[in-house]
Amino acid sequence: MKKVELEIIALSHSMTQTHSYAVVLGEVNGARRLPIVIGGFEAQSIAVAMEDMPRARPLSHDLFKDVLDTHKVDIKEVIINDLKDGIFYSLLKTVKDGEEVEIDSRTSDALALAVRYKCPIFTYSSILETAGIFIEDEDEDAPLDASPEEVPVEASAGDDYETMPLKDLEKLLQQLLENEEYEKAAALRDVIKRRKA
Repeated sequence: MKKVELEIIALSHSMTQTHSYAVVLGEVNGARRLPIVIGGFEAQSIAVAMEDMPRARPLSHDLFKDVLDTHKVDIKEVIINDLKDGIFYSLLKTVKDGEEVEIDSRTSDALALAVRYKCPIFTYSSILETAGIFIEDEDEDAPLDASPEEVPVEASAGDDYETMPLKDLEKLLQQLLENEEYEKAAALRDVIKRRKA
């Protein structure tokens, strides 16, 4: 089966399931997208690692990476290798002392680890043909958060961030980080970046 490389291009609230998120994977050098519904904790973990946000204590995926690193195990790649009844299945391809071992993983956990290891993410063309979405005439210059479904709810749910002084926003951001409210912190950080620009 032909492998296709993917990259994470968006993380948003799921429009179909409450309290869930969708991670959107894009075909590298292609126009197909693969949306996968994941839980809030995993979405938070992916967002924190992608944005390299400081955290007071390690999240579960950070801890798992620390354990693997201590035992000199490296994750070489992640493969989304199956789709059954609407559920994606994944493998972690690991290497230790030159020996490769495949480990079964939930896709959301595999993606959270892929971000931390900066390793490639693959799927098979058959899975992309079955569950992928083809994007026509996509505006490549548009920011990832340009569509309404990709704007974090916290940033659009009545918080009056646009009128708050920048100094107050930065204090609030620090409080959110200290309280480990990373999803809200990510939304607020985006507002601060926009305001500074």
